[in-house]
This record gives sequence, structure tokens and C-alpha cells, in this order.
Amino acid sequence: MVIVRVEHVWKDYMLGNQTVHALQDVSLVVAPGRFLAIAGPSGSGKTTLLNLIGCIDTPTKGDIFIGEENVGRKSPDDLADLRARTLGFVFQTFNLLPVLTAAENVEFPLLQRKDISRRERLARTRHYLDVVGLADKMTHRPNELSGGQRQRVAIARALAGGPAIILADEPTANLDSRTGESILGLMKEINESERTTFIFSTHDFRIMEMADRVVSVADGRLSS
Repeated sequence: MVIVRVEHVWKDYMLGNQTVHALQDVSLVVAPGRFLAIAGPSGSGKTTLLNLIGCIDTPTKGDIFIGEENVGRKSPDDLADLRARTLGFVFQTFNLLPVLTAAENVEFPLLQRKDISRRERLARTRHYLDVVGLADKMTHRPNELSGGQRQRVAIARALAGGPAIILADEPTANLDSRTGESILGLMKEINESERTTFIFSTHDFRIMEMADRVVSVADGRLSS
């Protein structure tokens, strides 16, 4: 079974009058339940690839499948629905709304889901804040939390929608070493207990060591 399939994908950008090939003929298959690291230096194309898998961007050429769905054939509304139901995102800058509490930040994306009742939203919010060890911080706003706690809120938010895939872009970059290791351990526990697929964009060797598969990107080309 395959949860992500990238087939001969190219991504080009215009820089002035010059075409930049951010990705060149990239193919990748990801099985469910993987803890996968896409590794490479800055500018290698790893974040571009993560954004394509996350349906945040579209390829110039080639196809991307999430499950059996070809995302290149979907409308913007369909892609938004796919992201809401299937994909969760964790960013290096946390991306929490400062005026909302931890609980409200976790609940916020669920407000777009008409299939989830208010009771279930609250239940999911409580459950996943408990999963990440923040049951006692539900009413705290981001400025009342440490960097590691903010990232835990971001992980709870990503999990609350019940995604099959969590995409994490340099999730330890703004954390100290000890906190980063704690966050990685938490993600690995969730990966193993809930069989959620994790795909990282990273140059953090700790993530690479913990991953069950590492693929390397250099100059827009993939090697495994």
C-alpha cells in the first residue's frame, strides 16, 4: 500500500529572466506509517518537495498522488478539503495565533470541518493536548508558553483533524537541543502508537537518525 506517490515531478521558478529548476524529475513512494526524513542543505529543494506533497504548491510537470487521488486534477476547493482531512502541518515557527489560547489554537482548524460537531471538536482538542502533555496549559496563550510547549500545541493542532500524514518543515530548528529531542521523541511515539505517517524536511541529524527512511535532496534531485 502507498500513501504518497510522486511521479517525475519538476518544479520551476522564474528568477528575473532565468528559470530555476527547484526540483528535477523527482520520484518518491511513501508507505503508510513511515517516519521519513527528506534531508538536504538550504536551497536543495526539500521544502519545495514538502510543499508539493502538502498541496500548498503545484508541480510544473509530473503527478502527485495522496492515496489514490491525483492532486493535480483537483480544484482549489477540493485541495483545501484534502488538506483539512488528510494532512497535518508542523512548522519551525509554530504558526500559532497569539490571541487564542492553546485549546483555541488546536480547535481553530476544526471550525472549517462541517462533519465535526462542537462536542467532538472539544473532545479532540482535550485529547490531543493531553497526548502532547499540555492538558494543564489549555487556557494559556502562546506568549505564556515556552518554545517547546508552543511546538507541542502545533503538533496537537496538526493531529486534531485526524490526518493520515503529518508534514513537518524543520520542526526543531527554533528549539534548543534538549527540547528538540523531547519533541522528536513525542513525534516518534505518536508515529508508532497511531501509525500516523510523518514526513520531515530537515537538515537535523537527530531526525535523520530517528527516521526509518532518509532520502537526500541536492540541487533539486533526489537520491535514497
